[in-house]
Amino acid sequence: MSGEAAVGLRRDAVGLREVLFQSVTAMAPAAAVAASVPAGAVFAGGSLPLAVVIALVACLFTASCVAELARELPAAGSVATYAARGLHPAVGFLVGWGYVFVEALVPPLLLLQLGFTAAGTLHDEWASCPADLWWPWALAGAAVIAATGYLGVRASARFGTVLGVFEIAVFLVFAGWLIVRAGGHNTLSVFGTAHTARGYPGVSGVFAGSVYTVLAFAGFEAAAPLAEETRDPRRTMHRAVLGAALGIGLFYVVTTYAMAVYFGPDRFASFGAAGEASWEGVARASFGLFWVLVFLAVVNSTIANANACANVSTRTAFALARIRVLPRVLATLHPRYRSPVAGIAVQTAVAVGAVLGLGFGYDPVTAFLLLSTVIVTVVIGVYIVVNLACAGYFLRHGRRSLKPVRHLLLPLLGIVAFVPALLTAAGLPVFDFVTKLTAPVSYAGSVVGVWMAVGAVVLLVLIRRHPERIAETGRVHLEENTPGTAAPQNGATAR
Repeated sequence: MSGEAAVGLRRDAVGLREVLFQSVTAMAPAAAVAASVPAGAVFAGGSLPLAVVIALVACLFTASCVAELARELPAAGSVATYAARGLHPAVGFLVGWGYVFVEALVPPLLLLQLGFTAAGTLHDEWASCPADLWWPWALAGAAVIAATGYLGVRASARFGTVLGVFEIAVFLVFAGWLIVRAGGHNTLSVFGTAHTARGYPGVSGVFAGSVYTVLAFAGFEAAAPLAEETRDPRRTMHRAVLGAALGIGLFYVVTTYAMAVYFGPDRFASFGAAGEASWEGVARASFGLFWVLVFLAVVNSTIANANACANVSTRTAFALARIRVLPRVLATLHPRYRSPVAGIAVQTAVAVGAVLGLGFGYDPVTAFLLLSTVIVTVVIGVYIVVNLACAGYFLRHGRRSLKPVRHLLLPLLGIVAFVPALLTAAGLPVFDFVTKLTAPVSYAGSVVGVWMAVGAVVLLVLIRRHPERIAETGRVHLEENTPGTAAPQNGATAR
């Protein structure tokens, strides 16, 4: 058996369709349409479709940077490798340290949402079902995700593809139905500033709405950590990242337009994630049993998102463990499925521990808000660093292929777009529409600060004792493990 076949993640296991849906499901489109995107209606009101268009354009700046770097540096380390090569290996380590942490928290976040959504809906239908019996649903979801991850990237990615197709299809059919039922109320005025919420007139309301809507795009980069398991990774990664961001952005535009014109642009500021003025509420009131499909699509979306982000966390951890900046055991692979089984075991333990610990320590909704604040704050920070890394990489290493607009202007615009979103996610009241966080959600900043401080200490120790390991955060293993080339077992780096 060749060196490539014997070691490392499974080569050429998935193609464009699977990695595209890896990013698509990581964005949780159904859950975002039902819960995240409507958060911007408080400010943009019936002009929310315009806010979504602005958010889409803003996110495409950063998606372009990720896609460019993914084509140049196809590595399981993804954002850590990009930062290491574009800025400095120490920055790459810290990016990887933070990214592994928050991506490991995404599955418990979504499992909490799965739990309280399923329990609450069943209680509404049948009062005998306890509203607080959320945890069995969360644990069942954790078991499904662990099993698909264990069976390897093909099983996991194809599972995500099926789930992603279902949730998108349900909401697109529903959106089409809403547009038809809206009839003469269909109007392009929702793409202007005439319907913003009271107190946020004109452009200010649209801007505020777009900042909150930007958060629904997080996850478009999730295809990148599958680079070493993908056929023709340079071309495929580039297409998957950009395709996911653009495709789901247009999905958000269509669905938001449909609900705005059906519900009424001038009263859309009252639209939200729950109750009569919500996607499920409208479906219940006007479309009979179709609300069941909407409910299933949202539940489906939580599982698909958790599955995708489990892939991200375990692959990124594998990449850092194989160069021994994380415990080497995390680079252990299953001999048949080539899945990072140790990482999957740790990911599952973290998910179950966070779900039960935080869910019972507070309540599942509060735990969800705390984890989401931690995750979004770090992920947006990573996006800002990746924009810098794109400019840095092409200035330092790719001067012949440097394109000023694509590699300098777009990264700058990406940073400008995400700074307001970072401040909003962290609850820093720089803008008048930002709500200051209250306890325990406000603890998110301290959690992030402590974790990154620990990472800085680990970095200093490694620089002093094993500086060569930090230098290897920028290594692209895919280019080196050619057929017939000997490499150590379990993907670990030889010393």
